[in-house]
Amino acid sequence: MKSFSTFLAAVALSSMFVSQAATAMTVQPVVIDMKTSGREMSQVVTVENTFANPLPVELSVQELQLTENGVSPTGKDPGDLLVFPPQAMIEPGQTQSFRVQYVGDPALASSKHYYITVAQLPVKLPEGQSAIQILYNFQVLASVAPAGAKPRLEIRSAQVGKDAAGKPVAVLSVANPSAVHGYLSASKLRIIEKDTAGKEQFRRTLSGPEIQQTIGFGLVGANQTRTVTVPVELPLADGTVEASISPEG
Repeated sequence: MKSFSTFLAAVALSSMFVSQAATAMTVQPVVIDMKTSGREMSQVVTVENTFANPLPVELSVQELQLTENGVSPTGKDPGDLLVFPPQAMIEPGQTQSFRVQYVGDPALASSKHYYITVAQLPVKLPEGQSAIQILYNFQVLASVAPAGAKPRLEIRSAQVGKDAAGKPVAVLSVANPSAVHGYLSASKLRIIEKDTAGKEQFRRTLSGPEIQQTIGFGLVGANQTRTVTVPVELPLADGTVEASISPEG
C-alpha cells in the first residue's frame, strides 16, 4: 500500500535493462482533476525528454480504491479513461502531449480516482552491445468528480503521535462528507499543542503550499475519513493537540 503523499514525493524505479545509455523524462502535471461533462472531461499530460536519446513511453491506467491513509492501486483498468496516444517516441529535447478523456458513467455518484502510469520502455540494442539502462515510471493521479457539488473537509480529531524517527507530531483524522474529493493543500491548517496544564506551548499555521511540501496534496476522497500525519515536530510528547482548517487565501 502506498500513501498519496509518498507517490507524489518519489519517482518509482521500475526495473533495469540492457542498453547503451540512460534516458530520462519529466511529467507534468502529477495531479489532474476532471468532470463527467463539459470542457473539464479531458486534461492534457505532457512528457518531456530531457536527455540526448529518443525516449519511448507508454501510458496505462488503473483504478484506485480509497484507504484510511489515502489511495491504493487495484491493478485494474475499468476503461473509464481514454489516453491518446497510448504510446509515443519522443525525440531528444522534445515534449509530447497526451490527452486524457473521461468516457465513463456520466451520472457518476461520487468521485473516482486513477493512476496514469507513464512508463519508459526499453530500447532494443544493436546485436552484441550491452550496457545498463534505468527505466522510470511516473504516476499521475487522475480524479473525476460529478458536477454540482464541492468538497467539505473538516478535522474530526487530532492527537499526538510519532513520526518514523520517534519524534512527536500531530496525527489528524480528516473527513470529507461530500460526493466530491478535496485536497488538504487547498486550505490553511492550524495546529496548536498544549501541555497537561492546558497552557499553549506550540502554534503554527501551514499555508497551502507548505502543506503540499510537507504532506503532499492531501487527497481526501468523497465520503472518506482518512488519517493524516503532519511531519512537523511538536515540543511535547504528552501534550494535547488542536487542529483546524480554513480556506486558503
